[in-house]
Amino acid sequence: MTYKEDRKKPAGRSRWLLIAAAVILLVIMGSFGLIFALSGGFDGLSILLPLFLLGVLFFWLLMSAFFGAWVYQDCKKRGDDPVLWVIIIFFVTPMIGFLLYFLRRQEIRRNCPACGHSVALRAKYCEECGAYIEIQEDMGMKQRQRTHHRKLIAGGVISLVLMMACLAGFIVSAATAGNVNADPSSDETVWNMGVITMSASSYWDGVWNFSFKSASDGFVEERRMDIEDAGTQKLYADISCGSVPDGASLILWLVQGEKAESVDVTDLSELLEYPLDGFENGKIRVRLQINGVEDTSSKITIKQ
Repeated sequence: MTYKEDRKKPAGRSRWLLIAAAVILLVIMGSFGLIFALSGGFDGLSILLPLFLLGVLFFWLLMSAFFGAWVYQDCKKRGDDPVLWVIIIFFVTPMIGFLLYFLRRQEIRRNCPACGHSVALRAKYCEECGAYIEIQEDMGMKQRQRTHHRKLIAGGVISLVLMMACLAGFIVSAATAGNVNADPSSDETVWNMGVITMSASSYWDGVWNFSFKSASDGFVEERRMDIEDAGTQKLYADISCGSVPDGASLILWLVQGEKAESVDVTDLSELLEYPLDGFENGKIRVRLQINGVEDTSSKITIKQ
């Protein structure tokens, strides 16, 4: 194999890595677009938040591509499996993958001049044929020991810094008043900053089943439902709260445009039948605002 042919192989493989990175970027952008579409266009959020989030995803991918390309080249120098380690870099996260690689990467090797067996760069004897190998501190050896492809490392570090900057911007923007809608009476999507545990939500044949163990105060779960005949249909809610600490409550919200109505459903003793004649036919936001109640299950539907 000539020197030019040897140089063409890494270039060709690097090109495939760039193509793979581009495909992953398209997948991330597609997922981001799908979330955008399903959430109604990120209504209820400041435009800064999705932009910062997109920046985090983009620079994470860019960092993975830079570090993955460097590991690929380093694996080739050391006779390791480059494809395996690039996969690890992408899917275990770049920093953890990088650490794992450095903990177990092989030393640089060369071929025994007598039998061609791969031996350590500074080995004095071939472990295969036993031939003595003279160590010469030539320019080739120094070049192989030197840190290679520094631009890839620099690109990965810069991408990491930019990703952290976008993440910090996202956190600051999310914590700034007015950037995230948390008003359950709003006709925009409510975005929860808290957590909910052991929750299950399903919507089938016009029936919304929702249950949870516990949730942060003010946590809102929403389902968009259909009103076909507001004059004759009602909302039926069968809700039970297993644990109601002092001051805790569960509020049912019905929101459509500028109209918002709420009902305290913390201690329902029987099936709630709520008339919908004050609303119009079409979509309506049905929300449960959780304020400290626990072990709750609900079944909500709209019918005549």
